[in-house]
Amino acid sequence: MTTQQNVGIYTFQAPFGKILALKEDGIIKARSIRYARSERFQEPVPVQPSASEIIFPDKIPVCPQNLSTLLDKLIGKTDLDLFDVEESTQYVSVYRPDVFEQDEKLPVIVWIHGGSYEIGCGDLATADPTDWVKEQNIVLVSVSYRLGIFGFLGGNEKRPANLGLFDIIEALKWIKANIESFGGDTENITLFGQSSGGDAIAHLMISEGVEGLFHRVIIHSAPLGLRNERKKMSSEFLSKTEHFTAETDILEIIENYKNFVPSFLRYGLKAAMPFGVQYGFPPLCNENEVMEKWMLSAKKYDLLIGLNEDETAFYLKASDSWNKYFNQGFGKKILNKAIRVTTDIIYGKPAETFAENYAVAGGNAYIFKIHSRLINNFFGAAHAFDLPLIFGNEIAWKSSGLLKDIPWKYMQENGRKLRRLWTEFARSGKISDNSDIPDLLELRKV
Repeated sequence: MTTQQNVGIYTFQAPFGKILALKEDGIIKARSIRYARSERFQEPVPVQPSASEIIFPDKIPVCPQNLSTLLDKLIGKTDLDLFDVEESTQYVSVYRPDVFEQDEKLPVIVWIHGGSYEIGCGDLATADPTDWVKEQNIVLVSVSYRLGIFGFLGGNEKRPANLGLFDIIEALKWIKANIESFGGDTENITLFGQSSGGDAIAHLMISEGVEGLFHRVIIHSAPLGLRNERKKMSSEFLSKTEHFTAETDILEIIENYKNFVPSFLRYGLKAAMPFGVQYGFPPLCNENEVMEKWMLSAKKYDLLIGLNEDETAFYLKASDSWNKYFNQGFGKKILNKAIRVTTDIIYGKPAETFAENYAVAGGNAYIFKIHSRLINNFFGAAHAFDLPLIFGNEIAWKSSGLLKDIPWKYMQENGRKLRRLWTEFARSGKISDNSDIPDLLELRKV
């Protein structure tokens, strides 16, 4: 399976072809393997197996997107020199331990990144799985897919809906066909996603064309409270951007589409996420059929779903204007109340309802909530607080405003326990009552 071990370069022989990988930090990384190609506003076409060696690129491919000042402030600055912008952003990266038995079959965890269906990619440093892969002896695959206008806004013949969802499905087909060559178990594949990545996974569970591609799901902080009654907003957004065609310059699209977003404020909280999956278009059913479809899927997939206690503090406490008026006294109480209410509406109640309906339908479901437990932590367990716990990587998170009041030792000690628990679920679909639960985690079988 491997060659050239003396220089840290490995060759994996997969059905897809000979794939070069790099040995580094105790794991082997086969990075940025293209699984599909696409023209603008068209469905992905799977890439055919290659007769020549498949070499990892120098830079990380990323879908065209606007940089987020909020993410820069709370998670860390983006080093643009590390990325290569391209529209056809269908890539997977495979990570596995560098010490393994020839015929070993490891559980596979597929990472679907978040970012409001608008920003990010599968291979950000803040989601580097090195710690997880080494500690728990797993194979992890990260997926990059089209975002924003290119992947999650459509509804007519010229611009189909749900293209980013089709991308992810093609990635899952590639993983099913090739992951055994990396030591992964094709019969033990768990999808793991955070934020819009978790929302995408919930909808992959009821998508056409996914039969047999995965077996379990771990859903973090999915904004399921924003999923309903989006059709009118999406139709208006599509209409206002119809002048963006297959020939329009990328920069013109990226610089101008946001001009239309403020007009959606009348649609309420859902306007905070203008892009998303669209019901009534392939591979999804109509909106009024969704609940029934989820309940029918209950016996197919083991479910672990939950949230952080203070999700919307990520947005509300990062606002200078909010903090100017609501950071002390009675104003602080109002702000904290707003965080509790909006967290429950967008994340909490929908996750609880999802898990309970799933269990009623005969599904195996666990629900969790992550707390901060630190008195002086300004943001609490805000949106994305779970990411450094799951992925570790102190270097990537050292400049994070989100963790400015938190000792890294606290994150690492709790993170090791959380990674162990989530891997236990990925291996078997169960979490033992005797497992070591981190102090910041509230977990129950539904």
